[in-house]
Amino acid sequence: MGTGHRGGTRKTNDSARIMLTTLVGVVFGYFLGASFPLVSLNKINLPSSLISSLDVAIDVQRSPSIRITEIPGINKTSKIYVPTNPRGAESLPPEIVASESDFYLRRLWGNPSEDLDKKPKYLVTFTVGFDQRKNIDAAVKKFSDNFTIVLFHYDGRTTEWDQFEWSKTAIHISVRKQTKWWYAKRFLHPDVVAAYDYIFIWDEDLGVEHFNAEKYIELVKKHGLEISQPGLEPNNGLTWEMTKRRGDREVHKETEEKPGWCSDPQLPPCAAFVEIMAPVFSREAWRCVWHLIQNDLVHGWGLDFALRRCIEPAHEKIGVVDSQWIVHQVIPSLGSQGKSENGKAPWEGVRARCRTEWTEFQSRLANADKAYRAQINKAKRL
Repeated sequence: MGTGHRGGTRKTNDSARIMLTTLVGVVFGYFLGASFPLVSLNKINLPSSLISSLDVAIDVQRSPSIRITEIPGINKTSKIYVPTNPRGAESLPPEIVASESDFYLRRLWGNPSEDLDKKPKYLVTFTVGFDQRKNIDAAVKKFSDNFTIVLFHYDGRTTEWDQFEWSKTAIHISVRKQTKWWYAKRFLHPDVVAAYDYIFIWDEDLGVEHFNAEKYIELVKKHGLEISQPGLEPNNGLTWEMTKRRGDREVHKETEEKPGWCSDPQLPPCAAFVEIMAPVFSREAWRCVWHLIQNDLVHGWGLDFALRRCIEPAHEKIGVVDSQWIVHQVIPSLGSQGKSENGKAPWEGVRARCRTEWTEFQSRLANADKAYRAQINKAKRL
């Protein structure tokens, strides 16, 4: 009797413990499940196969902006975190995407966060040949350490530039016999130069005795110019009245041209116009202009008449800075990079292509406008 009683008591206690343990487990599991959406899977060291099987469903429920879908043509385990990720990066978690870059120089050692003492806010590029080194040396010295310097070398000579101290920290890109717009299209993608507030894309034959880059930037900001250029000395290499320096003001945005040259006083070449020899673009304007540059039309002729399409209102945000002016020296250095054909001098072939490209660009732009209008009209009819 006594033994049986004690045995019965143990069984009862064991059963009670089992029931209590089960109840505690159920309650704990319930509260764990309820609180689990608050836990970031990225902070838990779980096997990747387990995380994949969960499909990050919890994060999706908590973050309506995140959409997880299968990527067509890719293994079904690949997921899109955010549809607005850059093209090709849809399967990456958004916080790891580094979609923009710069020309800042980095060390090969130490902590990456300690690499840069200063981050220049502006970018200036020159397309150069070594014969114009003295001119470029004078020009570069007009730009403070707030500017990253990039030289595009069309003659293939780069190491000789190390005679200048500033050249040792400049970016040198060398491809023979190319133009500045060829370089710009390939090396100045908006995402690559996104760190810079303003981008100067200049020729090599510019006299800068009366120019100061920092003061120029101040005036551009003051007058709200998204696309600009310095005024040109009237007695040297002037093509358009719009770019002629005026001595009685800081900035001008319109002019009067020869009779019949301007169909509208707010359109090029009477307004909303700068030339392609020394343009300066805001970051936002350059993002549009880069797309406007045609990949195969390397001289850029005709581009200056179309820049207005990237700014609104163009006649107010495109202008010439008169109080910081330059001299166009008209050195036909790029012409010598051409090829003599049919008894013609190299520069003649280069100039002929410039004209051909201008006509082709105008045709493409007109056809693009026509196609877009047709698309809009078709949409209206539907």
